[in-house]
Amino acid sequence: MKKIALFVDVQNIYYTCKQAYGRQFNYRRLWQHLSHEGEIVAATAYAIHRGDDGQLKFQDALKHIGFQVKLKPFIQRSDGSAKGDWDVGITIDVLEAAAGVDTVILLSGDGDFDLLLQKINQKYATQTQVYGVTGLTAKSLMDAAGQFHPIDEGLLL
Repeated sequence: MKKIALFVDVQNIYYTCKQAYGRQFNYRRLWQHLSHEGEIVAATAYAIHRGDDGQLKFQDALKHIGFQVKLKPFIQRSDGSAKGDWDVGITIDVLEAAAGVDTVILLSGDGDFDLLLQKINQKYATQTQVYGVTGLTAKSLMDAAGQFHPIDEGLLL
C-alpha cells in the first residue's frame, strides 16, 4: 500500500477558498479520498494561533480527522501588518518525511514551495501532488508538482 504524507498550509487554503468560492475547505472529504489512495502515515496542518473559539473548534476538528496541528502565534506588527508564516517549518517537515513515503501531498498555492517539490522528487523519487485553487495557485508550484488537483465544489463545505 502506498504511503502518503500530507501537509496543509492552512492559512493559504483558507484564504484562497474564501476568495474564490466564499466557502471553506472540506478536510474530512479530502482525508476520505486520500485514504482510498494509500495509507496516510503523516498529516500535518500548519496554522496561526489567534485563540478565538471558532479557531479552537476548527483545530480540534482537524485533530479528530487525524491531523497533527502545528501552531505559531499570530503576531501583529506595529505598522498593522501581520506575521505568521510556516514556509520554513513546512519545508523542514516535508524534507524529513519525503525519504520514508511514496507520495508527498501539499495543500497550498504558494510558489515558494516549487523548489521543495523539485528537490524531493529528484533526491528521493517521491511523487508529489498539490491541491490548490486554480487561478490562486502559483504556476511554478503547479509545474513542479507531479500532479495538480484543483480545489473545486467537491472539496468544499
